[in-house]
Amino acid sequence: MEFAHVVAGPLAGAMLADQGADVVHVEPPGAGDAARAMGPRRDGVPLWFKVAGRNKRSVTLDLHHEEGRRIAHDLIAWADVVIVTLRAGRLRAWGLDWEAVHAVNPKAILLQISGFGATSSRADAPGFGKMGEARSGVVHLTGFPDGPPVHTGFSHGDAVTGLMGAFAILAALHRRDTDPDFDGEWIDLALFEPLFRLVEWQIIAYDQLGAAPERAGNQLAVAPAAVINTYRSAEGDWLTVTSATTRSVLNVVRLLGLDEAEYATVEAQHAGRERLDRALRAWVAARPAEECLAAFERAEVVASRVFSAADIVADPVYAEREDVVTVDDPDLGPVRMQAALPHFRRNPGGVWRTGPALGADNELVYGRWLGIDGERLAKLEGEGVI
Repeated sequence: MEFAHVVAGPLAGAMLADQGADVVHVEPPGAGDAARAMGPRRDGVPLWFKVAGRNKRSVTLDLHHEEGRRIAHDLIAWADVVIVTLRAGRLRAWGLDWEAVHAVNPKAILLQISGFGATSSRADAPGFGKMGEARSGVVHLTGFPDGPPVHTGFSHGDAVTGLMGAFAILAALHRRDTDPDFDGEWIDLALFEPLFRLVEWQIIAYDQLGAAPERAGNQLAVAPAAVINTYRSAEGDWLTVTSATTRSVLNVVRLLGLDEAEYATVEAQHAGRERLDRALRAWVAARPAEECLAAFERAEVVASRVFSAADIVADPVYAEREDVVTVDDPDLGPVRMQAALPHFRRNPGGVWRTGPALGADNELVYGRWLGIDGERLAKLEGEGVI
């Protein structure tokens, strides 16, 4: 059961739905999830939710109604997992907090995503993914030393929170299935915590060295490589080149025709990093991107074009990996989107539907799964409960 809107919580559910979980996405009648109106459109049809809501059931339920909250508890009793993204006070008022969920279904796993976590003094404060990115330390480290901190161009904090949430749910389900004394689980996840966890070195570096790591452009803030940057080709395409080992740096040196003796050791490579970067930048700028990439491959230098969406859908490796799939959508016809990832080669997941119409599964979920008869369903709809 997914009492969660927009990105972080729904992405956790989507990762599980892609691998075969029955995920029921609960939305308010009328407007639905705010994500339905977000992002690019084609002929007035929003595109983002076609991916964000894929492989899920959509039901409408107004939790402002007492009857709606009773139905929510019926759904919780049916579920293995409950995902919520409301503030702590609203969760308590609507009976979706840990104590209420556990009382209704003692074996349930609750993933509660919030801006600041349920145990902090700011448990009732609003939060979005960009706030989480800023608090995690990631934005402080992103950008060039002489420029401002930079956010990534997508819902980075939300997305990583969703991914960590899905991992946590699977860990809890495993514990449920192996621990005879399992008594439910409450996963309390703040939006800043997943990215904070992934930047493994920032706290220990500050603790032991007394200085916070700073922005270093395309370099890693605490482990600069002799070659790591983006370079613009003759026709204006951007390439990324990375050489972090002594041998791989010498491959770049030989390709550029420089004196290997000047870069023979790690110390020498780091001392000459800026000089090598300037030489590589000039070399790439004088050649077309494809010529550069072919030369890098012959020299065993790790490099890539900086891909756009157009590059992705045209790339043979993406095609060989079957990472982009085509799905029929009732509004748009055939649409392309990411495959179910990661690939399970023995028991693969898949995409069987795009994001459904609002309330498309009311009859299935309420009627067949919960056993609410047609007359009561019609009454609930008439009263605005569903």
